[in-house]
Amino acid sequence: MQHVILCLQISLLLSSFSYSMQAQYTSIFSFGDSYTDTGNKVILYGPAAADLWINKPPFGMTFFGHPAGRLSDGRLVIDFIAQALGLPLLPPSLAKDQSFKQGANFAVAGATALKTSTTRPALYPQLAVAGGAVPPPNNISLADELGWFDAMKPALCGSPQACKDYFTKALFVVGELGWNDYGVMVVGGKSVAEAQSYVPQIVATIVAATEKLINDGATAVVVSGISPMGCAPGNLVLLASQDPADYEPDTGCLKGMNELSRDHNAQLSQALTTLGGRYPGARVTYADLYGPVIAFAAAPTRFGFDSALRDCCGGGGGKYNFNLSAACGMPGVAACPNPSAYVNWDGVHLTEAAYHRVADGWLRGPYANPPILDTA
Repeated sequence: MQHVILCLQISLLLSSFSYSMQAQYTSIFSFGDSYTDTGNKVILYGPAAADLWINKPPFGMTFFGHPAGRLSDGRLVIDFIAQALGLPLLPPSLAKDQSFKQGANFAVAGATALKTSTTRPALYPQLAVAGGAVPPPNNISLADELGWFDAMKPALCGSPQACKDYFTKALFVVGELGWNDYGVMVVGGKSVAEAQSYVPQIVATIVAATEKLINDGATAVVVSGISPMGCAPGNLVLLASQDPADYEPDTGCLKGMNELSRDHNAQLSQALTTLGGRYPGARVTYADLYGPVIAFAAAPTRFGFDSALRDCCGGGGGKYNFNLSAACGMPGVAACPNPSAYVNWDGVHLTEAAYHRVADGWLRGPYANPPILDTA
């Protein structure tokens, strides 16, 4: 009997906690790139979206059963956050005939932090030889996404004060940004050191966007760092080195690219701490994407994965299974039978299983401080 009462008390406690979180956040507004995009890239592609290889099976196979605008086999971190808060999955902001009262996702695959990137087109000639429909440079930056957010405000709230009241109950998520800025530079021929010289400018852009959201009324903003770029199978193939010293002995990842990721994350984390100090009424959370992914790479079996550096969906074979001419979604390219055994989905993006573990670390710790579900 005591056992039954205890279970009932725990159930009631968890239920009340869930309701309190739903009451705390009534909507989510999200920004970012392909790690966060839930469909804007496909919408931007227009009538040709039916031929777009990221809009073909096996994308979406695990959760949705069909392509769902996400560059993964299923849900992304932002999806798990929405579900944990009792909110619907965020519709892409460019979707027609949608209600955005409970949130919108402004993220776009391929988006950069900086407004312009002179090296942006460099990667696309390599992709063009692959055949099929290739996502062109969309020149979408964080500034564009913020502009879409501003344009949506009149439909959400009628006045600046009404918006401040409305956004006080919203969770804002500034997803991973910077990967495309750095990645296109390096794959396009710049050295890691040259790309690294852009870190202060990129970090300042992300922090300025976060401050803008706070001034718009946001009181809870989660800002993501970037993942270890040297662990992505795509980079391990495109930036392969003959020198063993260029690889981390414990993970097999590329040292230089991971150093670039760590530098970005360290500067971003420090800048967000400073920003939070200027706005004591707002909770600014740095969400670590590097920590969990590097842990997966160092000891995949500890987290239930068989492979960390080989992608699940690709036609490259070999150690990493990545080939630009046989990318996921292209004709004849199949996914592995069990995506949940893999960390990486397509050479760049993660599987639903990996995103789920990352999301848990952001929601409950230890990869976000304070965790999203920490109401204290």
